[in-house]
Amino acid sequence: MNFEKVIFGFFILLAATLNFGFILGPIDDPAAHDIHELFCAIVVSLIATVLKFGDRTQIGAIHLATSLVADLQLIAAAMVWGYATHIAGHDPLTPVEIARVISLSSGAFLANAVSVTMLVAETMMQRR
Repeated sequence: MNFEKVIFGFFILLAATLNFGFILGPIDDPAAHDIHELFCAIVVSLIATVLKFGDRTQIGAIHLATSLVADLQLIAAAMVWGYATHIAGHDPLTPVEIARVISLSSGAFLANAVSVTMLVAETMMQRR
C-alpha cells in the first residue's frame, strides 16, 4: 500500500464530504449552514490542492484543475459571506445571501465530485 496515495485520497474525499455537509440543507436557511464548516472545507480543499502539485500526468493536471475550481468557488463563497456580515451588516444572513453562498459552494462540490470520480476511475484502471 502506498501511504502517499492514501493521504492523497483521504484529503480529496474529506474535501468533498466537508463541502457536501456544508451545502446540505435548505438553500435559503442560514441556520442550516455553519460558517465553521465552510472554513474547514476551504482549508481541506487547499491542502488537497497542494498535494496535487507533484503529479505531472494528464490526470494529475485535471485533478489540479478541479481542485483549483473548488478552491476558487469556496473562497468566493466565504467572501460573499464576509461581505454580507461585515460590510452590509446582515447578521444573520438574508435568504438571498445564503443562497448565493450555497450556490457557489455547490459548484465547488461539483468540482470535488469530478475529482473523486476521476480518482476512483484511475484506481480501477490500475493493474497490479
